[in-house]
Amino acid sequence: MPDWVDMGYRDYARRLPHQCRLELLEIPVAKRIKSAGPSQLKKIEGDAILRAVPKHNRLIALDVRGQSRSTQQLADALNTWLGQGQDVAVVIGGPDGLDTQCLDRAEETWSLSALTLPHALVRVVVAEQLYRAWSILNNLPYHRA
Repeated sequence: MPDWVDMGYRDYARRLPHQCRLELLEIPVAKRIKSAGPSQLKKIEGDAILRAVPKHNRLIALDVRGQSRSTQQLADALNTWLGQGQDVAVVIGGPDGLDTQCLDRAEETWSLSALTLPHALVRVVVAEQLYRAWSILNNLPYHRA
């Protein structure tokens, strides 16, 4: 990833307290070969994602067909997640999207936008929005809407 992505992600991740820690786990995209089509590649990536996400985690899949949330709705959801004490895994798919097995395993799907966003930007946006939601819950001046 470009330096700006790592810097942006780390900036928001380090602002979050321990009880709302943000960890990044990168799964390599499946090797692109001529004999494998997009559905096969998504399956390979989906298998790797599901192996990496602990079974007890609440899985949220990012998908263009998912539910759009306002920042306040995300803050409300974060408050619920923190209250339940359950770890949450937000999953970003590979270049071809998420395999159906990931979408089926997800307890919810979340759409950041109807636009297709580059993965690097999505990483930073998710980190920033989680920090913003946490700042709302804790009455910090970061969110001024």
